[in-house]
Formats: sequence, structure tokens, C-alpha cells
Amino acid sequence: MKSESLRRRSAFPPSHARRLSSGTDAVADPDEAEEFLRLFHGENPDQPVSLLERLHRVRTDIDTTGTYRHTHEELTFGARVAWRNASRCIGRLYWNSLRVLDRRADHTPAQIHQSLCEHLRLATNSGRVRPVISVFAPDAPGHPAPRVWNDQLIRYAGYRRDDGTVLGDPAYVGFTDLVRRMGWQAPEGPFDVLPLLIDTGQDKPQLFDLPRDLVLEVPIVHPHHRKISDLGLRWHAVPAISNMRLRIGGIDYPLAPFNGWYMGTEIGARNLVDTDRYDLLPLIADLLGLETSGEHTLWRDRALVELNVAVLHSFRAAGVRISDHHTESRHFLTHLAREERQGRLVPTDWSWIVPPVSGGITPVFHRYYDEADQRPNFYLDEQARARARGCPHPH
Repeated sequence: MKSESLRRRSAFPPSHARRLSSGTDAVADPDEAEEFLRLFHGENPDQPVSLLERLHRVRTDIDTTGTYRHTHEELTFGARVAWRNASRCIGRLYWNSLRVLDRRADHTPAQIHQSLCEHLRLATNSGRVRPVISVFAPDAPGHPAPRVWNDQLIRYAGYRRDDGTVLGDPAYVGFTDLVRRMGWQAPEGPFDVLPLLIDTGQDKPQLFDLPRDLVLEVPIVHPHHRKISDLGLRWHAVPAISNMRLRIGGIDYPLAPFNGWYMGTEIGARNLVDTDRYDLLPLIADLLGLETSGEHTLWRDRALVELNVAVLHSFRAAGVRISDHHTESRHFLTHLAREERQGRLVPTDWSWIVPPVSGGITPVFHRYYDEADQRPNFYLDEQARARARGCPHPH
């Protein structure tokens, strides 16, 4: 959807935009640049440089080099608004508290690894998890941006056994095979933290282990069912997405890992439950002695609730920040009301906002939402998705 400001005459001549968009990789989109700068100055009017002067500078830079450089203030605002516009995120009430780390000066794999470790340290915050994004250098003509192949900074390995079963996370069997071929070794347990595969585009991708003291994990125990506690389950505290492309003002930042904190259902109703992940519901039902002869017994539902009880109980007992789906649903409607009072559209994907547990009894269920692709925003392309599965060339 075009904003009101874009109905004005563009500061970039149409012929200029056509010339830049033909045949040059990673060229900044001049229309998006203007749209973003008008948004930035509209919400942040007290700037040392006027909007018209900034537009002129950006126009000159794009005309000369094919791109331009965001100021630190523009980068911070753009990253926060990208979260505000993320239609699949229920936790956007906190968008303006996002801590933005400018890592555009990092170029070597070692520098990037060090900054990613610092990201986890700041985000983990001794269990009081806080939202953080680290923004590395963007794509530019003749200068590809660095990337991390992992889809999150912390993921667990998956090992395919001779009998066809998988030890660990089945979603990452391909990625695990790849890094093992590159020389990574692990004890082969159900929760082995995968290494980071950092690709600067200048040389072969390199592997870096995450220091163990930076990966805070929570043992999953149930407050009443000892058999669940005895399974030895655990999960990490920080969900840091690392393969989505941040797009601000016509410029792409392929490496911009960001995190909030977990909503319990992400772990207890997806990561530990999906049939292509840990698929624990049959085991939990058996441990609870549930009747599984037919769906009419609702054994899946009962096992699902108890596993989610265990996740929320465990994180709270460990002093690690987590939220439940009822609270976050109410918070999302608060966010929606605040944004509407500001006259802003809130793009929302209903299928992602409604929680996977008890969706019908949460307040986000019983209403319609606006669907729109507003920028700045985060995007996932097929190549990034394929790299995260250990296959750099999608079919």
C-alpha cells in the first residue's frame, strides 16, 4: 500500500529509477528510499538535516554509486519499524524497545562471529531476555553482504540413524550433515547446539562454535508429572532469527539477526511437537497413560496442554523470560489499538497471530485484520531457506 507521501511528486525522476533498476545487482530502489526518508522525518521531525537536503544527498549517492548509506538514526528507526510491520509477529507491542546494534563495519568471519556472540550475551541478559537486532553490512553493487546460513543463531543438530529414525531435531538433519562434512564434531545427543556457518562472499563459508556459556538452556520439567521431567528435555532461551533479509529504504541487509523472547507455544506446541521436529506428543501421551485408541479421546490435546504447562513452568522456575499465549494475545490487541490511534495500519497474518493452542479462546481469534506488505520489513527468500537446510542451491 502506498503512503500518502508517495502520492506527491517523487524526488527521483522516473527515467533515473528505470535506469538504476535495469541490469545492476543490489542497486538501491530510489522510490523506496524516498518513501522511507519521508516516513523517518515524519515520525522524527527534529533532524539536523532537512528532508529535502537528505533526499538530495541520497539521490546523488544512488546516481553515483547505485546505493546510499543509512545514518545510525535511520538504521535504528528502520529496524524498529520493520518489526512494527512484521505481519506474522504477535509480540509487536514492544517494537520501539528494540536495541539496534550497528555492525556494518564488520567484514571478516571472525569479526562477525564475535559480534554474533555479543548479540547473544546482550539478548540473553542473564535470563531477562531483551529484544536485540544486529545489522551487518548491506548488499551493494559489486559488494555482496555477509550471511549466516543458520536460520537461527541457536539450533539443535539432527542425526539420521541407520534404522531411519533421527536423534535430535529432524528439521536440521541436512544442515547437520553439511557441517559434519566440513569437519564439525559433536557427541551426538538430542540437543547438540549447531555451529554458525558464516559466509562473507569473499571466501569459503567458515564454521564457528558458539561458546557454551553464551547458550542459556532451560531443563523442561513438569510441576506434577515426574515422568515428563525424567525425559531430559531442554530448550534454549533466545530465539534469534538469523536468515531473514531486513529491507530498509530500498536497501537489503541479508544478515540482521534479531530476537524477542519466546512465547511458550513456540516451544511446547511447535518445536517439540511438530511431526517434522521432535514429535513428542505420542511419547507424552504414553507417559501420562492417556487412551490413544482414537481421536475422540482428545489425547493429543491433553498431552499438548501438559507439555506447554511444563515449558512455562520450567522457564519461570529458571528465571528465564517467557510469555504465555493468552497474555501475548491481549498485548497484541493493545498494540493494535495504539497503532490505530496513531493512524497507522497494522499488517497482520491471522494464521500466524492466532496461537496454536486454544486459539478460539484468545481475543485475537474473533476479528479480521489488514493484510499489507509495508516496508521496512523482514523477508525470507528461497535461497536463504535452502541454506538453512544445508542445501545452498534450491531446486
